[in-house]
Amino acid sequence: MSRRALRRLRGEQRGQEPLGPDALRFDLLEDDDADEEGPKPGLGGRRPGAAGKEGVRVNNRFELINMEDLEDGLVVNGERSDATLPDSVSSGNKGRAQRGNPETKQDGDVANAGFPEQSNASGKLRKKKKKQKNKKSCPGESSENGLEDIDRILERIEDSSGFTHPGPPPLSSRKHILYVEHRHLNPDTELKRYFGARAVLGEQRPRQRQRVYPKCAWLTTPKSTWPRYSKPGLSMRLLESKKGLSFFAFEHSEEYQQAQHKFLVAVESMEPNNIVVLLQTNPYHVDSLLQLSDACRFQEDQEMARDLIERALYSMECAFHPLFSLTSGTCRLDYRRPENRSFYLALYKQMSFLEKRGCPRTALEYCKLILSLEPDEDPLCMLLLIDHLALRARNYEYLIRLFQEWEAHRNLSQLPNFAFSVPLAYFLLSQQTDLPEHELTSARQQASLLIQQALTMFPGVLMPLLECCSVRPDATVSNHRFFGPDAEISQPPALSQLVSLYLGRSHFLWKEPATMSWLEENVRGVLQAVDAGDPAVEACENRRKVLYQRAPRNIHRHVILSEIKEAVAALPSDVTTQSVMGFDPLPPLDTIYSYVRPERLSPVSHGNTIALFFRSLLPNYTTEGERLEEGVARGPNRNQGLNRLMLAVRDMMANFHFNDLEVPREDNPEGEGDWD
Repeated sequence: MSRRALRRLRGEQRGQEPLGPDALRFDLLEDDDADEEGPKPGLGGRRPGAAGKEGVRVNNRFELINMEDLEDGLVVNGERSDATLPDSVSSGNKGRAQRGNPETKQDGDVANAGFPEQSNASGKLRKKKKKQKNKKSCPGESSENGLEDIDRILERIEDSSGFTHPGPPPLSSRKHILYVEHRHLNPDTELKRYFGARAVLGEQRPRQRQRVYPKCAWLTTPKSTWPRYSKPGLSMRLLESKKGLSFFAFEHSEEYQQAQHKFLVAVESMEPNNIVVLLQTNPYHVDSLLQLSDACRFQEDQEMARDLIERALYSMECAFHPLFSLTSGTCRLDYRRPENRSFYLALYKQMSFLEKRGCPRTALEYCKLILSLEPDEDPLCMLLLIDHLALRARNYEYLIRLFQEWEAHRNLSQLPNFAFSVPLAYFLLSQQTDLPEHELTSARQQASLLIQQALTMFPGVLMPLLECCSVRPDATVSNHRFFGPDAEISQPPALSQLVSLYLGRSHFLWKEPATMSWLEENVRGVLQAVDAGDPAVEACENRRKVLYQRAPRNIHRHVILSEIKEAVAALPSDVTTQSVMGFDPLPPLDTIYSYVRPERLSPVSHGNTIALFFRSLLPNYTTEGERLEEGVARGPNRNQGLNRLMLAVRDMMANFHFNDLEVPREDNPEGEGDWD
């Protein structure tokens, strides 16, 4: 073999030969002290003597880095699969070199000059690393022992002071009942669990690169199709903090107030195009987005309706106070302030879209968020909905925990939805196979106890529920006086409204055959108690007559927002005759106004009879004064002649008085013009 080939095999180049015996050579030994191992290697790069250990001849110091990386890559699950391979290979080569002929020995020397040197070096590197790891593990063990000693000392201190060591608290005690999780506010998180990330994010990844919105939002994901965001004049301020609660309020700037006045004028015109014109100049006006979303939903454009709601939420989230938290459950917004109501309604409408989209877990988080903003008053009455979303999301533990914590001070068992949903949650929990046997038995017993109490308190729910589920009851049940037609007819109107709301929303949760069999079993148990003269039956009847005389205003507001036909039909007449606006349904009677809308000095508003008559015939009719006062830029009026005629008739009627009429006298023989 030529010198050039041998030099290439060794990895050498001309001009890189070692300068001296000790130049650029490193000895890798098993022990830390190289002096204790014996004499140093000579010029040839080998260790003389009977030890048989070889050094590594290195021309480039950085080659050792690659060696270490190579050795790190050979570690699998903390063990080296080929740790003994280099030693065995090298020993085999040495044996063959000693026993063979000179040619074989010469070939072995050539091989040892190249690759065997690297294999021997890597084996020694592994041995040294193992020793270093063993040495490093000793301080770690001592530190762990030290931590254990500290824990023992703390336990002794607690025991001596009379306190017991409670251990890690359970999950239910660490989080507030209205705690909202950020990751569950994103519907993509739930959709990924159902369909996989590839199906959900397949079309969204290219769009995210083009996004230019500076602020990331928790409630919505800004879209590239939206107008460029600029502050619309909406802000939030901290009112006060007391008893661990922080009270906030949205504020409107003067520019935003002017846009709000124009919006109210556009709503009174009953023309959605006027709202569209307003959004062209104020693309992030919240109330306009909410009202136009309802108009799109009525026209079956669900995608556009949802997009407008998301834009409204993004506009309000950009106005959040730095201390306002969505998840803590300690931030409050007073519903009596009109500026705050838009946030409530936007959250409710987004929650409705999420439920229809098939994301009940995300809708449950939105429901908890709305309830946490004002849990005592509950202006949108989310307690009539949270049980339904918890059952749909199969979050039975949360519903049971909410019932246990709030039953004492909120009397949740007096609401038909909680009275029937909580035992259903216990029963569905008892059907799970991953729980211990004693927990399943306890849940089944608790479910039977609570459903019998619910049937005793609300007997008028059973027959409509079976009818909604297309189940024909037994003759002994349908003909019994307790569950018969009289039970539904005799209940108060307010209770009938709550029952209609619950059945219209949650009846399909009872359609499972196992659930129906369990319900039938408990219905027979209630009939036996009724026939036996149980005093609890009479007590529940007296309670129904006293408690459900009239539903509060927040329940009526919830029924209007739910749009459930059976519940809307049960609303009282004094509610149905009112004008209900989608951006503010049934405002509170004690509203707190921060600014007042300027009065419109229009002749129509002063009760001019002929103008009101023409207004009823032509809803788009507007006088000259009204157009100037509203300041709305309009195109050329095609009905100028008609408007002038109406203006002249109005002026004539304004100067006309009924007192100028001559009333017929008693001496009129023909009785013409008599007024009864």
